[in-house]
Amino acid sequence: MLSGGTETRVDLVPQTPQLIALYTVIRDRRTSRGEFVFYADRIIRLLLEHALNHIPLVPRSVVTRLGVKFDGLAYHEKICGVSIVRAGEAFENGLRQIARAVRVGKILIQKRESGQARLISVRLPRDVSQRWILVMDPMLATGDTAKTAIQVLVKAGVPLERILFVSMFACPEGIQAVLDAFPRVTLVTGAIDAGLTADKFITPGLGDFGDLYFGTCEDDREPSFTDSERGSFDWLAHAEV
Repeated sequence: MLSGGTETRVDLVPQTPQLIALYTVIRDRRTSRGEFVFYADRIIRLLLEHALNHIPLVPRSVVTRLGVKFDGLAYHEKICGVSIVRAGEAFENGLRQIARAVRVGKILIQKRESGQARLISVRLPRDVSQRWILVMDPMLATGDTAKTAIQVLVKAGVPLERILFVSMFACPEGIQAVLDAFPRVTLVTGAIDAGLTADKFITPGLGDFGDLYFGTCEDDREPSFTDSERGSFDWLAHAEV
């Protein structure tokens, strides 16, 4: 259960029958990797298209090929996608397909056996503070990795109101943790699941998204490590922003 006011910063993509069917396929342990990637890509594109609705538009008039004036809208803000490596990189192709002039940055955060998270590297456009940011990560579990990534962007001068965190799966614990720390960030997700297991997997979830998408586990039904976000924030002095 989310605390009062939190829901206003959470945008759950409309739960249409088509979206639920897509999620059913990728949740199914019997789904092959090829099908998983195909249907995950469809969901990713739907999520990103929905997230773009949060970026302001300006009026624009054009003349059609029939010589008739049409009063429409146009983007006037620059966009940057920031993928949390590695699972978030699955979003990059979908973003480039719908936003031709988009820039893409990357944040790599290492998860140690001790449970701490360490910032390894940051690569962002020099004008990142002037862009709307779509932070891309499939799973919003405990929220620790998300908070680390958002803190990187804040340090780079990005206003919190311009940060959209886009995930395929979220749970109340992660949502609450992120919005308690950054109440002006907007979270866009396609599914809010029941909670976390003792191993910090989102449940019912699907397991480890990165392993399933990139094919790096011996058995897709038994991921070798979790996509959950754990640990404390630790800056590297030489990290580039």
